[in-house]
Amino acid sequence: MTMTRTALLVGVVLLAPPALAQQMNVQPQQGQNSQQTSSDISACAASAQQATGYNPSQAATAQKPAVGGRAKGAAAGAAAGAVGGQVRSNQHDNVPDAAQDQYRENQAKSGAAAGAAVGASRQRQDRRENRRETAKQQDSAGAYDQSYRSCLQGRGYAVN
Repeated sequence: MTMTRTALLVGVVLLAPPALAQQMNVQPQQGQNSQQTSSDISACAASAQQATGYNPSQAATAQKPAVGGRAKGAAAGAAAGAVGGQVRSNQHDNVPDAAQDQYRENQAKSGAAAGAAVGASRQRQDRRENRRETAKQQDSAGAYDQSYRSCLQGRGYAVN
């Protein structure tokens, strides 16, 4: 490989958008010099970004998986049930303490069960949203790559 071609390939990798630098290899097919190649790469990256609204240098990072929804919901529900049970049991001072304790415990259990169900529902909803967002981002990245590749090919470059 000649020194000029090596410098050109290094320049292409350094100037290419971050997401594409690792995926695409741009090679001039019509004798373009390194300055023209750099200019074309920048122009095509800007054109692809404008056409698709996707910026590979600002691509979203991996989303945190939705976990712990049931446990969080159960804890919140148990706390709410216990507080509600305490308030209601205080209204009946003539009831024996054992019965009041049993009532509060039952209320906490009911609250925990309801909270776990709500927490699980929210967790599933978050997972669905994460999957939709990931699919949308992949679609945008694919559209950007296609636009970028087409632009460079139209300017006389081989893009692999």
